[in-house]
Amino acid sequence: MSSELSNLRHDVEQTGYYPQFVLDSLSDALAQEEVRGYFVHLEATFDSDELRRHVTVLVITATRLVVGHTDEYPPDETSALPYATSTVESVPLSRVHSVVVNRRVSNPARYVTGGPMAEVLVTIGWGAVNRLEVEPADCEDPQCEADHGYFGSSSNDDLSIRVSAEADGKNVVARALAFARLLNEATLRGSQVL
Repeated sequence: MSSELSNLRHDVEQTGYYPQFVLDSLSDALAQEEVRGYFVHLEATFDSDELRRHVTVLVITATRLVVGHTDEYPPDETSALPYATSTVESVPLSRVHSVVVNRRVSNPARYVTGGPMAEVLVTIGWGAVNRLEVEPADCEDPQCEADHGYFGSSSNDDLSIRVSAEADGKNVVARALAFARLLNEATLRGSQVL
């Protein structure tokens, strides 16, 4: 077992969030490929008046970005017991067309190279989700009754992960940045192979 795979297993187990279920889901998708890098993000989500946990696991192999999401649910009309679902997607690195990293620092006048971030938002796009928002166009003349058509915007951010030093810890923020760097390097190598 590679050291990165061993580290991934350890970090998933450390979340305490159904680790065997999460690892089994990932294992099928990894298909014996070596783990080059990963990021594990455990977060709380609110659904109406309920607090639920959600874990996202991102894994970089030599050829793919593997994206796993696991959610938990309380008993409902489909199950008398609590249950969890896991969805894993494998994306060829050649399909990853954007890695956007938004950084926020506190007290930017005192920032030094390599200094800690207060918050990081990593957005990855590979074209699985395309959103088109359209609304009627208008002009500033309140008397105008002309049809000005429509305007809109298109976005394809398939995945966004936000971490903050305050909520998640400085180490998690640093790991998110390191993962984004590795993904950028991996997609660069993948584009050079094409």
